Amino acid sequence: MDELQLIAGCKAHKRESQKALYEMYSRKIYGICLRYCSDPESAQDLLHDGFIKVFDNISSYSGKGSFEGWLKRIFINMALENIRKNKSFFHNSEDIQNIPELVDESTEEGTSLISEQELLKMIQQLPKGYRTVFNLYAIEELSHKEIAQMLGINEVTSRSQYNRARQILQHKIKEFLHRAD
Repeated sequence: MDELQLIAGCKAHKRESQKALYEMYSRKIYGICLRYCSDPESAQDLLHDGFIKVFDNISSYSGKGSFEGWLKRIFINMALENIRKNKSFFHNSEDIQNIPELVDESTEEGTSLISEQELLKMIQQLPKGYRTVFNLYAIEELSHKEIAQMLGINEVTSRSQYNRARQILQHKIKEFLHRAD
């Protein structure tokens, strides 16, 4: 069955279509969930809750735009909704002027020596606010203005959270590369 047939089957509440659609996308979507959650169990919970929401709301998918994009947006919005419930996660915010220059060519070149799984683990270890802004800016490619609107923060906070996340990740990468020598 192709994607359009699966979507039609899901709209008709056919369990076999729902299962096939879940199997088609769950691995990729789980990767998104892992980026926003600090542990695999929370990511798994988000994955399951998100697919329930997908199947409950699949009739609202009009066929315009990619289905995968529609799915990703649901999961990202659910992750952000969970994060917004606890706004104290931005307590580590710093003024962007207080953050030192972050570009270190040796660290950036060293990232090619790190597996995707190891880098994901480093991102998961970031404080929730840093991790969230890093994911939205670096991976989802949203602007700081969009991130600020989505999270109910100002643009300066978004920029400082992103820069601080980069600084921490660069430190973690240096440590990893030093251990690998």
